Amino acid sequence: MAQSPILTGLLCRCPRCGEGKLFAGYLKVAPACAVCGLDLKFADSGDGPAIFVIFLVAPIVICLALLVGALFNPPPYVHLILWIPTTLLLSLLLLPPFKGVLVAQQYRHDAHEGHQ
Repeated sequence: MAQSPILTGLLCRCPRCGEGKLFAGYLKVAPACAVCGLDLKFADSGDGPAIFVIFLVAPIVICLALLVGALFNPPPYVHLILWIPTTLLLSLLLLPPFKGVLVAQQYRHDAHEGHQ
């Protein structure tokens, strides 16, 4: 049975078996799945995950900053204290699952360099 690329990607699991870990480090893709042996050398998501994370995190932080500014009218330094760490934390938390989804999509659609 085929694994869902969205679910396996969000869980950072192997796109074929859904069991093995996709990453050997924070964002370094493992050379192969420890469970099914899938060679993961095809995986190259490039800058795609960062772009998707930016497109998600930026509007969230901007809306929250506008809401806090409208409700509480804090001084500018409070915005810096609130939103810089929030932006960094959200970005760092979302990068691996987004990269996982893109790698799983590459596997599902057999997309790798030099192959049509």
